[in-house]
Amino acid sequence: MRLKTRLFTIIGLILVAKAPQIHASESVKFDLAAYERPRLIQEAESVISLEPKTIVAAANPRSAGGIHDWSSEGDYWWPNPKNPNGPYIQRDGMTNPDNFIAHRQFMLAFVRAFDALAAAYKVTADERYAEAAVKHLRAWFINPATKMAPNLNYAQAIHNKVAGRGTGVIDTVHFAEVALGIEVLRHSKALTAEDDKAVTQWFKDYLVWLQTSPNGTEEEQTLNNHGTCWVLQAASFAHLVNDQVVLAKCRTRFKQDLLPNQMAANGSFPRELARTKPYGYSIFNLDVMTSLAMVLSTPSENLMTYTLSDGRSMLKGVAFLAPYVADKTKWPKKPDVMYWNDWPVREPFLIFGALNTDNATWLDTWKKLDPDPTVEEIRRNLPVRQPILWVN
Repeated sequence: MRLKTRLFTIIGLILVAKAPQIHASESVKFDLAAYERPRLIQEAESVISLEPKTIVAAANPRSAGGIHDWSSEGDYWWPNPKNPNGPYIQRDGMTNPDNFIAHRQFMLAFVRAFDALAAAYKVTADERYAEAAVKHLRAWFINPATKMAPNLNYAQAIHNKVAGRGTGVIDTVHFAEVALGIEVLRHSKALTAEDDKAVTQWFKDYLVWLQTSPNGTEEEQTLNNHGTCWVLQAASFAHLVNDQVVLAKCRTRFKQDLLPNQMAANGSFPRELARTKPYGYSIFNLDVMTSLAMVLSTPSENLMTYTLSDGRSMLKGVAFLAPYVADKTKWPKKPDVMYWNDWPVREPFLIFGALNTDNATWLDTWKKLDPDPTVEEIRRNLPVRQPILWVN
């Protein structure tokens, strides 16, 4: 279950009392729903007539999969000048613009539309938004002609080297917020019992794949942002399908693995700082880990404030990174090799941190940032677009 809290008072909306809830503290008396409502309505209206487009609309000629199989190629892999017809070689941080990205683009369009519609429905109870959102769910997860297969067997392939990798599991980190949006739609008339059963089965099947397939289990063991994204997906999907065993497993992973093995004493993430895009990777990992803390919290345990014996916590991570988001010129390392000028945007770690403390500075910084970036790489690395779906 998720949080019941006095933080968010949505006057006159019966829906909020019914919605699935995530647990957090009550330190900041900020009405997130009221603040977000105008933006959400505007976004929802802009996409309400958008027709779904799923991965069957484009095929990667280099993929070993079929029409319903997700396909992507490793971002930082390029042709070898010394062997143009051989396996690609890696250039860390440098994205190859010739790689297949159509499925990624379709997904980003889907999640932007669906999440906005689900969030708008949550704060308005307007069935029009729910009906439009369900239309996308049916296309992506239910309709046999258009749905995606519940696996990532052919994700992050490397041309002439490997058909798919565990690294590719990160491609669908955006589905974590979709899962929370589906829970909200369960209170609408638009999501029928039959549709709910079908879409829930899709996520059950995908959750099994994540835990049993070679690619899924390989990614589960990674020690950087990829491992964090695996746990966020597993936790969000388990929340949707009510798999308490997996939720308990993810809480243990958070407390005994992710937090102690990824965060340094000062709240930074050394593995992310070692990359060629340390600023963007640090933001991304903190966004994902704080989102994970939100979805895994219970009435008796708030993982946003959970603290190791040496003082490390999610709030320590927010305290480290927030000043560099407020003023990027203070960043002590070299600028990222790509997309340096496009960060930061409205990072979820700021709002999740603010809602669990009395730190108004974090809240003010969050308010000033762009909530809907247009640069595709930034959108791809912004796993939480609608924080209202994560809190109540």
